[in-house]
Amino acid sequence: MRSELSSLLLKFVQEEVCIGDLELAGDTDLLLTGAVDSLGVIRITQWLQTTTGIEVDPADVTLENFQTVDRMVAYAESQGAVI
Repeated sequence: MRSELSSLLLKFVQEEVCIGDLELAGDTDLLLTGAVDSLGVIRITQWLQTTTGIEVDPADVTLENFQTVDRMVAYAESQGAVI
């Protein structure tokens, strides 16, 4: 079952950040597919901070943490994200 954070983030990325008409899933590689560019990553980072109350360290904005929605959710949860 998808978490509330995962659903909200996927909706945000799909509707507000995604470039083109790609249908995204939690495990879609957002960068390899070109669905999200560098500005999109910044918008996602800001959304995560505003929505969950976490502080995203710029050093944490890596492929390991931001390549897919699933990875972003795992990162946010590891930082104590609250929805």
